[in-house]
Amino acid sequence: MSTTLESSHTVPWRQDAQVMGLVGLVHASSHFSHLLLPLMFPAFMQDFGLGYAELGLLMSVFFVVSGVGQALSGFCVDHFGARPVLYVSLVMLALACASVTQAQGYGGLMCSAILFGLGNCTFHPVDFTILNNRVSEQRLGHAFSTHGLTGNLGWAVAPTFMVGISTLSHWRTAYACAALVFVALLLLCLFQRVHLHTEPQRHPAGAKRSTEAGTSLAFLRLPVVWWCFGFFVFSTMTLAVVQSFSVSILQSLVGVSFTAATHTLTAYLVCAALGMLAGGFMASAFAKHTQTVVAGSMLCAAMLLVICATTWLGPVGSMLAMAITGFAAGVGGPSRDLMIKKATPKGATGRVYGMVYSGMDVGFAIAPALFGVFMDHGWYAATLVGVSLTLVVSAALAFVVGRQAESSV
Repeated sequence: MSTTLESSHTVPWRQDAQVMGLVGLVHASSHFSHLLLPLMFPAFMQDFGLGYAELGLLMSVFFVVSGVGQALSGFCVDHFGARPVLYVSLVMLALACASVTQAQGYGGLMCSAILFGLGNCTFHPVDFTILNNRVSEQRLGHAFSTHGLTGNLGWAVAPTFMVGISTLSHWRTAYACAALVFVALLLLCLFQRVHLHTEPQRHPAGAKRSTEAGTSLAFLRLPVVWWCFGFFVFSTMTLAVVQSFSVSILQSLVGVSFTAATHTLTAYLVCAALGMLAGGFMASAFAKHTQTVVAGSMLCAAMLLVICATTWLGPVGSMLAMAITGFAAGVGGPSRDLMIKKATPKGATGRVYGMVYSGMDVGFAIAPALFGVFMDHGWYAATLVGVSLTLVVSAALAFVVGRQAESSV
């Protein structure tokens, strides 16, 4: 690692665990913020008279701002260090929540969506810069596993938090409480700031890959950066479709109830988190073969989605296969992050992670619109087959990234 503070053989487990825990919490808050607006869509429709198209545009704006911001924020992380950028992000998310409490119509909600996108955009370059610089090399697999696991937990907590508080009080109260969560997390990060420090990377030093990325934009000439970007675009499309349409697909294909289909989506997310936990051990055990682990997990998930599309297993079997798909996809998460680390030039961690992980925002933005056409035509099985193909493309891109990273060492 470029700026590891101590030898990986002398760093106590507790010190690494503190870094993993803090970064995991802030990553959970990022995923938590993803759902804060859509969870209250029914309330916005009732109070402001909005339609689905208007509400959908809010999320499109969120992901566009987040995607562009993520690509740009990596430069800030490299120039100023990860810690101050993290502080700004948490302040922005608190302000976004506070702005919703004062919204009086669609214009106010649109401003809030922009603030949410700006607050969310920095987390991947911040998180991975901190982990790569402060966690021991041999524990990075577990660090990336924890990172992915906490992100899924952030998604899981959001519905209970927002719906619970809005049921007891009002949706504006729920957003006020969410703002307090981000303020509390900011105070915790300030108190534990020593574990989040990274050195600015203004002048990358001398290794082969460092000199190739030596100027601020030179890393964009590296083909591996764009292969990584493409990998995230395609691999994220599956999650976007599952989150958006899996409930409707299961209801239409195998005739399960809305409640059962919703529980299946929850099971998918829980299994994905468990898969990431197991994937941490896989990443550590097969650190030299990360692309193989990633591709294998993607292909297994693709096969399970095709099985769901056939409806051969019936209602219960299809729901079970959908849930296990989450586990299969989750197993490759930590190895995916290690794979990107191998492909990252020294001194450009924030820039590269910001650029390639912005592919996730692109995937989230285009997949619902693309496969929404399939859904409108009633092509439910074709939707599952289509997203399985995006996983096959992701598996192929993983091998390309792996070869490119090895050839540049």
